[in-house]
Amino acid sequence: MKRRDFFVGLGSYSLIVDASQLPPPAYTPTQAEMHGIFQRPGFDTIAPSVPLEKTLAGEPHMTLVDLKTDILIAGGGLAGVLAAVTAARHGSKVVLVQDRSRLGGNSSSEVKMHVVGANSHKSRPGWREGGLLEEFRLDDAVNNPHRCWEMWDLLLYDKVISEPNITLLLESVLYRATVAGGKIQEALVRCDKSEHIYRIQAKVFCDCTGDSRLGLESGAEMRFGREARSEFSESLAPEVADKETLGSSVLFTSRIYPRKVPFTPPKWARKVTKEHLFKRPTNTWEYGYWWIEWGGDKDTIRSNELIRFELMSIVMGIWDYIKNSGDHPDSDYYGLDWVGMMPGKRGSRRIVGDYMLKQGDLENAVPFADAVCIGGWPLDDHPPGGFDRVNLPPNTSIRTKEVYHIPLRSLYSKNVSNLMMAGRNISASHVAFTSSRVMATCAVEGQAVGLAAAMCAKHGLTPRALANDAARVKQLQQMLLRDDQTITGITNQDPADVARRAQVTASSEQDAAPARNLLDGHVRDIPNGARHQWAAKMQPGGVWVDYSWDSPQNLSHLQLTFDTGFQRELTLTSLNRANESIVRAPQPETVRDYRILYRESAGGEWKPLVERKGNHQRLVRHNFSAVRAQAVRLHIDATNGDELARVFELRCYA
Repeated sequence: MKRRDFFVGLGSYSLIVDASQLPPPAYTPTQAEMHGIFQRPGFDTIAPSVPLEKTLAGEPHMTLVDLKTDILIAGGGLAGVLAAVTAARHGSKVVLVQDRSRLGGNSSSEVKMHVVGANSHKSRPGWREGGLLEEFRLDDAVNNPHRCWEMWDLLLYDKVISEPNITLLLESVLYRATVAGGKIQEALVRCDKSEHIYRIQAKVFCDCTGDSRLGLESGAEMRFGREARSEFSESLAPEVADKETLGSSVLFTSRIYPRKVPFTPPKWARKVTKEHLFKRPTNTWEYGYWWIEWGGDKDTIRSNELIRFELMSIVMGIWDYIKNSGDHPDSDYYGLDWVGMMPGKRGSRRIVGDYMLKQGDLENAVPFADAVCIGGWPLDDHPPGGFDRVNLPPNTSIRTKEVYHIPLRSLYSKNVSNLMMAGRNISASHVAFTSSRVMATCAVEGQAVGLAAAMCAKHGLTPRALANDAARVKQLQQMLLRDDQTITGITNQDPADVARRAQVTASSEQDAAPARNLLDGHVRDIPNGARHQWAAKMQPGGVWVDYSWDSPQNLSHLQLTFDTGFQRELTLTSLNRANESIVRAPQPETVRDYRILYRESAGGEWKPLVERKGNHQRLVRHNFSAVRAQAVRLHIDATNGDELARVFELRCYA
């Protein structure tokens, strides 16, 4: 189908499409696409070419399309994207709905907020998130060294449309849900650009909208604002509950030009003086400022236009001060090159789950039995009045002693049986939300929800039934760990991994990083704790590690976990000082070139199995035709610059 046919008006009709039973699209890929193993999205699914005589009542000009899928995910920020990709890679059919033209939410080029999480920028080194987010970050560092936000947009789009199990609906808004017996039956989504309404049936529904729109439409129990200190014994909560929350922000970027750049503010710009900025420094101008915040004492949803205007007026006033007050003469050659038009939202509705995450859970790092991901950003509250409260610091940040767990019970609705959530809207008190809200934490929540939803869809479970089944929770945790999701205290116990029964020998090893570490079940070093990797100094002929068994094993899949420098921050940012220690290239510790060989019997000939050059990823998987092997060798020929070859784990599966 030609691209231009996508938006052709075909009249009013309805077509039922079962997305869980879609055949591969009738399309012959190019050689380049075949090389990349790319399957073109089936656009006929969302813009059918066969008209039928049926419309939705009250919408005579909108084409009605019925979709049936395993999982519907509303919201295409990082939580929604990671949930969708995870579920799709685990075999579920997914419909992902996003109300913007691009994915990424606050991390997209529309807002340009850098993604932060458990490592708290640089204050908790070693706790960078792993998993799918690490895959995305590593690809971005290599393919976007020039720090272009639109390239991040493109990366997210690429990750989603490259998954044949995902049907992506951009510029589409979920606006209604049908509920029966406490269970969502279907949801309505509209795309006015293409004049379609989608009526979507799914087994599991996931709200990753931030504002809990799906929760609102399905009647989920929700909260908005701050709880009273007494409700959960939270010392950081106000004495009396209220409807106030964190405000929204608009960011800007600027750059230096070869000649002076004048600036005349619009008439509606605020007049900002040095007194307004007493607690809000303007020392750098290339990227500013998260503290341009306003509207936490308003309805952050229904007052969005007012909030946008006030934030824009503050931005213009601050830039006027920088350029024209005389206090920053070095700014003469700087000019604005971008101003965000979409407020980056923080506080909004939160859906109540079977468990509500609280201040004490974070401060005490409670070891939940159903833990599925970690957080670690400080308890970071902001005055609801934002910039208007010039007498107050823009935030109060209290660092937790350790990273903390987020339980599965905080990621599904208490009263809507097939509704899950990930992102800013998980089941948390306001105080706990001030930490769990940041995007890297939202992202790992998304990965957890995506896999849990896939398990529920496959086995016909509700999320609560999954959470109450200790054996299935353990299975979920092991599957998350296999996908490189960090859950502290969880180690590889996968009975299908035959590497756990192997003997390991190496060409050489560092004293603190022996080869036996490859079998200890950990896939990352714990900051200020034990090391869990094998490391060997690179030699002219490379270094190797062997896995051997007493008898031959059937093997068809291998999985490697390399070191990607978790001790450093890795994020896309326009703030120069934050970028100083970030490696916008392959991480030097990562193994670049390697071979995997096997032999069928002890003392037999080594035969080639896999060869990879130019690797920059941490988690790498290889599928191949089944072989019988009594030994497997990982031979490392080069790293991306480090003198040590470093490996956390090699898994082997039949």
